[in-house]
Amino acid sequence: MAKSKSEKLKRLVAVQRHLEHMAENDLAMVSRQRAEVLDNLEAAVDAVGSLEPVHQLFSSLYASQITRLTVTDHHLEAMQQVHEQKILRERAKADRLEDNMRDARTDEERVAADDQIYDLVDQKILVDQSQASSKLGRP
Repeated sequence: MAKSKSEKLKRLVAVQRHLEHMAENDLAMVSRQRAEVLDNLEAAVDAVGSLEPVHQLFSSLYASQITRLTVTDHHLEAMQQVHEQKILRERAKADRLEDNMRDARTDEERVAADDQIYDLVDQKILVDQSQASSKLGRP
């Protein structure tokens, strides 16, 4: 039997929700990476500001590390914004498909109810015709 439009849309909604979930997982991964970079950046800044002689020897190394971590943080921030927008897009698509699915289900239920009413009317007409013909057939 062919699937109804609402069943097809229900499947599409499930797929779209899965895509939304995958985008959320990607965002979580980027957020974790960004948190790690920020922790490393904070440690490097603390090391540059330290008065210990060991850290003062490596100040140029720390400065280049801070620059690299800052660039990485900006890159991850941009990726995070892209993933947030992707989540919003996927969620909007899923919501729109879900609304279409509900509309299709309502239409299908309405058509089924109409068909039941037409069947009842047809049955009533057949009963009335058979009663009328049986009355005419009697002497």
